[in-house]
Amino acid sequence: MAKRESTFANMVSTLLIVAGVAAFTLSMVYNVTKGPIERGRYERKQAAISFVVPEFDQLKSKNFLPPEGRDSLEFNLAYKNGELVGIAVQTYTNTGFSGYISAMVGFYPDGTIYDVVHLEHAETPGLGDKIEKDKSDWSDQFKDFDPSEKSLKLKQDQGDVDGITAATITARAYCDAINRAYVTLTENIDESHFKLEE
Repeated sequence: MAKRESTFANMVSTLLIVAGVAAFTLSMVYNVTKGPIERGRYERKQAAISFVVPEFDQLKSKNFLPPEGRDSLEFNLAYKNGELVGIAVQTYTNTGFSGYISAMVGFYPDGTIYDVVHLEHAETPGLGDKIEKDKSDWSDQFKDFDPSEKSLKLKQDQGDVDGITAATITARAYCDAINRAYVTLTENIDESHFKLEE
């Protein structure tokens, strides 16, 4: 059998075939995994909402644009027997050591923080990942934290939040995300005590 001559046209056509097969395979994998990934995200979000607000029987969602930031925050209003018992805010910051950090912050109707939990981050394992509940109790200091009376900044920045040793940037960023949620909450509330505007 004669050896096929290696020409520029042969190399280009081979490369196009390989690229086409790879693109088709990637699109098939994406289509197969897209649904389960979205379901997993939704389930994690629902679990986070339940974690950061008191027990509820009805949930309504609204989006508000924060004063600083291009992406809106999702507000999940939790009701029990028709009464607002908490507000879970999906917030974010882009100032983490590795960039983007997303968290769910729960507020009582009076604006005091019920609890917080991270949703997504790429911070350094063993250092910045101490924002995770199962890695450290660092985020427990936000429970019952009243941002109207205390500052959501690190103590070294003249605030009231303890930092994370060797992960100052991460701790500062997490405070930024929580503060973004609080500021957006207060700017979208009317004067009659933390009732969100319709």
